[in-house]
Amino acid sequence: MASRKKTAQVRVAGKPKAVRGQPALADLDVIILCGGQGTRLREETEFKPKPMIEIGGRPILWHIMKIYASFGIRSFILCLGYRGEVIRDYFLNYRYGGADLIVDLGSSSVEVVGNSPKENWRVVLAETGAVAQTGARMRVATKYLRNSRFLATYGDGVANIDLRALHDNHIASGRSATVTAVHPTARFGEIAVRAGQVTLFWEKPQVTSGWVNGGFFVFERAVFDRADTSNELSLEGQILPDLARGNQLGAYHHKGFWQCMDTYRDMLLLNELYRSGRAPWMTGGGW
Repeated sequence: MASRKKTAQVRVAGKPKAVRGQPALADLDVIILCGGQGTRLREETEFKPKPMIEIGGRPILWHIMKIYASFGIRSFILCLGYRGEVIRDYFLNYRYGGADLIVDLGSSSVEVVGNSPKENWRVVLAETGAVAQTGARMRVATKYLRNSRFLATYGDGVANIDLRALHDNHIASGRSATVTAVHPTARFGEIAVRAGQVTLFWEKPQVTSGWVNGGFFVFERAVFDRADTSNELSLEGQILPDLARGNQLGAYHHKGFWQCMDTYRDMLLLNELYRSGRAPWMTGGGW
């Protein structure tokens, strides 16, 4: 596992500022884990991968990428696995979606009539195997990285996260990796009882004690340059625990909105937030 990698820093008004030669946030690549089977959402994932389940007519993967794009980030590396062809087809045909097409059968040319997509993303579709674990998938994807630092997340969670603050936190820590810690939403309603009477009923509140892995990572590439090459390499079971034991895993505490799409109920919740116009993750421009 990678040893601590030090980076030169200067501080201005208490905030870290990258010195010359360090990649800016907008220049970083984002690795997104898209290969899981999503067994708890079998109603939706029998014929498509979990990241392609839709919120408001767009895959949750698209929503995740838009979160990063709102901070000027445009380079994505997608770790494909289960039903990866669905994600391939989506991006290979992205510019044709919703547009009129003129097809010349003789020359095999296709003319797109109408507006081109406003997303100017660079998307690497990386085949990482049908059964590889999360750490192994990310290790394979690192061969497409353009810098010594990168961002990463899962393909099933959205948040109104401040990615710039996350990145600054990582640089200031000097550690090899940073994970976003979040308070999960409770699965059951909370009640307060006094003298046999319910004085508070709060349906599925956000838990205020205890933190969980919310994804939205920052990594130094060296972590994976020195990692085990087995397909069984797990991000959560090996890489992150090893970094924590070596005091190389920092935490960025996000107290705002965060929600994963883990169950059918989660999918309904995210779609209801979208329909109501109260989708907290849709911040910044470009939506």
